[in-house]
Amino acid sequence: MNNKIIKVALVGQPNVGKSMLINSISNARLRVGNFSGVTVTKEEVFLDYKGYRIEITDLPGAYSLNDYTLEEKVTKEFLDNSPYDIILNVLDSTNLERNLFLTSELLALDKKMIIALNMIDEAKKESIQIDEKQLSKILGKPCLKTSAAKNIGIAQLLEEIVNKFEDEKLPSKLIFSDVIEEEIENISDLFKEMGFKTHVSYRELAIKLLKEDKQTYKILHNEPIWINLQPILSNSFEHMYLHYNTKNIEDIFNDEKFAFAKGAVTETVKQRISTAKTLTEKIDAILIHKILGIPIFLFLMWGIFQLTFVLGNIPMDMIDSFFSSLIDSTKHILGDNEISSIIADGAIAGVGAVVLFVPNIVILFFGIALLETTGYMSRVAFLLDGFFHKFGLHGKSFIPLVTGFGCSVPAYMAARTLKNEKDRLLTLFIIGFMSCGARLPIYVLFTGAFFSPENAGNIIFLIYISGAMLGLIAAKVLKIVVFKSEDEPFVMEMPKYRMPSSKLIWHTVSNQAYMYLKKAGTYILAASLLIWFASNYPKHSFVEDQYSLKIEQASSEEEQNYLADKLALYNLENSYLGKIGKFSEPFFAPLGYDWKMTVALETGLAAKEIVISTLGILYGLGEDNDENSKGLIEKIRNNIPFASAVSFIVFVMIYLPCLAASMVFAREAGGWKYLAYLFVFTTTTAWVLSFVAYNIMKLIV
Repeated sequence: MNNKIIKVALVGQPNVGKSMLINSISNARLRVGNFSGVTVTKEEVFLDYKGYRIEITDLPGAYSLNDYTLEEKVTKEFLDNSPYDIILNVLDSTNLERNLFLTSELLALDKKMIIALNMIDEAKKESIQIDEKQLSKILGKPCLKTSAAKNIGIAQLLEEIVNKFEDEKLPSKLIFSDVIEEEIENISDLFKEMGFKTHVSYRELAIKLLKEDKQTYKILHNEPIWINLQPILSNSFEHMYLHYNTKNIEDIFNDEKFAFAKGAVTETVKQRISTAKTLTEKIDAILIHKILGIPIFLFLMWGIFQLTFVLGNIPMDMIDSFFSSLIDSTKHILGDNEISSIIADGAIAGVGAVVLFVPNIVILFFGIALLETTGYMSRVAFLLDGFFHKFGLHGKSFIPLVTGFGCSVPAYMAARTLKNEKDRLLTLFIIGFMSCGARLPIYVLFTGAFFSPENAGNIIFLIYISGAMLGLIAAKVLKIVVFKSEDEPFVMEMPKYRMPSSKLIWHTVSNQAYMYLKKAGTYILAASLLIWFASNYPKHSFVEDQYSLKIEQASSEEEQNYLADKLALYNLENSYLGKIGKFSEPFFAPLGYDWKMTVALETGLAAKEIVISTLGILYGLGEDNDENSKGLIEKIRNNIPFASAVSFIVFVMIYLPCLAASMVFAREAGGWKYLAYLFVFTTTTAWVLSFVAYNIMKLIV
């Protein structure tokens, strides 16, 4: 049993190969979760090495330790307030100068630290030579050459973690300009003179004060030392403003970072300059071409879209058949009673509804992981950013929005690729406007009832395009009214193209599939049981006995089916669900709906597929109806006015997605309050636009 634990914080900028590095540490156990209170993924690796238990926490990729993105906030919060022994800083050897900006901030924390010069194999290919011993001397921290892809230096890295843990911490060698160093010393001297007690070094505290770190100011403001500290800080800032000719502290320290990184690279890196275009530059000339770039991207997205929702249908049909037979077998074994119904129609049907989408999740995230690991996704965002900014969206919003045409669940999960919280929330709010595959049967049913077969396809296409356009308009409105903020400058590095890593793709895909099953599975199971209960209770024994007698005495099978449908209609109309429909009917009356259409909409909150079976039951046809049922099409045509039908389609197009998607939305957005906002926003928008559509159609027809 190991009793010595080494806690390691794994830190690095995006695209430096942190995920591959953590996967290269063999025989390690991986635990995936979320950081407390946020949707950012948290990965922890646990391994035993030389009598130690090493716990590595993979912190989100961050360009710096500020509060611009959610990832940066999480990383900064962890490094400032969580317990850890060593920082393992991963750098991209092919882009050392940019990576050292973050390293300079980490050095200011004055913790034990190891630097992994990752992707050293790629650096060699580009004739980049790094003197890691000299760099170690400059930084005062051990620098090791590694390659997660080629498994270079991994064993040495583990060895260094143990050595670093056992050795005394060496003083940090982060040296600022003379002006700042002088002020750090002045502030540190005061802390020393007054014997101020703190869990961090005086130097680190002084640097944070000079950087105007809000948290540090909050803490010290309530301390007695604050009175003595104020005049020294005022003098320090005056000195810095005068020397740098600016009062912008961020600019001052950015200059320091750039100077530090530039100096370190000049002393330790040699590269043979080549005038020939690199492979990356040659590929970029085509893929981010002003004219060809977007068509190429649309073709690639069309390919992923086709794979996700066409190829995904093959296992979906098999899974659907499996769960259907499981439901039938359960009912056959347990008999026709309440227990068999709640297990089969409630629990198994609910779990089946979730498992059904796993093939889509796997294929979709395979496609996205493929684009991300090759370095193409950054270019996509760059290409589409200009167009999407016109609607208040970010370039990377395109992926989740396109995914929304298939299923909202993976679409909400795909929104994680957006780093800025406001961009991500705005995208999450409009994904529902992209009509998911589950809404298609409703569109097919209503267009089949009111339009000729020749025009039905065009009408469905029009519905989909209208939904997408409404989504973009809604995004613009939300940006102006709710998510008020100036557009952030679009800054994203363009990583070099790399061969996709099968290990990393497998890790991403399996992780997302597991998280999907874990999150959505539990919620939809509970929801399915609730819907089952609401549509089956209260029982009306007296009425059921009367109908049972009539069914027994019926002379033909047709009459028996008619009576069974009438009983099903009575039970549903008088169930809790039916009563809710009757109660809410006045709210929907201005849109041209009767209580039957109202109930169908409300059951659709659980799953859009239920809308059709509900309409089938309510119009006395039983549950075995699909969108191509001639009887149901006839009933829709005869019972629902055209204006009401158009209004109904508009409402279905906009209102809240299914329960599984809603639950995933709440998790991804960061709380139940956001689901309440989404409900109010989509319901209000759907009601207003359906009201307009209903009244326009009444005037036209």
